[in-house]
Amino acid sequence: MDYTLKDLERYNTQIEEIAQEIGLDYYPQEFEIISFEDMLCYEAYVGMPSHYSHWSYGKTYDRLKTAYKYNLTGLPYEMVINSNPCIAYLMKDNTLALQVLTIAHVYGHNDFFKNNRMFTTYTNAKVTVERFKTHADRIRDYIQDPSIGYEAVEKILDAAHSIKYHCGEFEPMRYTKPEKTEFPYENLLEFIKYYGNLEDWQQDVMSIVMEESRYFLPQIETKIMNEGWATFWHYQIFKRLGVPQGLELEFYKVHNGVICQVPGNLNPYYIGFKIWQDLYHKYDGDFKKLAQIRTAERDASFIRSHLTYELCEESHLCEREEEERYYVVSEVSNEEGWKNIRNTLANSVGMGSIPTIRVKEVLRHENTLVLEHVGDGVNLVYLMLQKH
Repeated sequence: MDYTLKDLERYNTQIEEIAQEIGLDYYPQEFEIISFEDMLCYEAYVGMPSHYSHWSYGKTYDRLKTAYKYNLTGLPYEMVINSNPCIAYLMKDNTLALQVLTIAHVYGHNDFFKNNRMFTTYTNAKVTVERFKTHADRIRDYIQDPSIGYEAVEKILDAAHSIKYHCGEFEPMRYTKPEKTEFPYENLLEFIKYYGNLEDWQQDVMSIVMEESRYFLPQIETKIMNEGWATFWHYQIFKRLGVPQGLELEFYKVHNGVICQVPGNLNPYYIGFKIWQDLYHKYDGDFKKLAQIRTAERDASFIRSHLTYELCEESHLCEREEEERYYVVSEVSNEEGWKNIRNTLANSVGMGSIPTIRVKEVLRHENTLVLEHVGDGVNLVYLMLQKH
């Protein structure tokens, strides 16, 4: 490591001063320097300092560790928690240029967490870390309870995890059973919790999974905006920072790698960065106008409103569809096809990539729950689950 902790503190101070001059508004920021082994653990446990145990997290850790060992994948440069104070992790083996980029990137995320309406409306950053710790303690208590035990807890967690994002999306969280049941019922987790003949501890486990799933929904809904915002501002901050030439060259090399487009895949850092960059030039660097968009939009509306023909063409975007055993290009980003590409992308980001399944009705005389799959332009599919 060719730098000291004082170097990081000095650059952090300079970066924070520039962020404030730009107008970024963020929670108090805390950094934790960790090893790559720690980063693997945090990535497996979705970044949280404390999380309840489940075999799926161990499976994720083993997969990440194996892929990293054989150089099949790298580790994230940063990991940031939507909390107040905001917590971010820096890997101690990273170079100074990468640490500087990461610190600047983190302030962009922090600002986004504090101000985007999806986060301010549906999450409470002040209680995030404590809430996850409390959830872990409750799950641990159930596992250690002789009348319940590990296998019973694992069984209900497996069931809840299988439908964890069918949790009512952004409806208000209800902590008591609704007085009247109306169909279709959007929140599968809540429906099973209140109408599934579950014991109190099982209902509590369903609530825990539902609360944590809903915490991550704003991140799913703003992936392109959020990463693009953080990438754009780490780029702008660095240009104002003033660093030695060697550090500058390495920074831009890493930055270009972050926004690199891979043929056949859509890099959210790239498309988000390009849209924010285009808006920055459109509004002559007016931060207030950019901040209004940052506050009000989510990925679907952001793409539909601000992904232009020029950006589609420059990015060589195209739409593919399956034909027999092959994928063929059905739309290209020319003057005729670019809007179809934009709309397809807007419909498929965020929760648009997750099927909409809701409770259609309950056939009590047959002890059957009928689920409705709501397709987008696709015939409805009906699923029937019977209790045996």
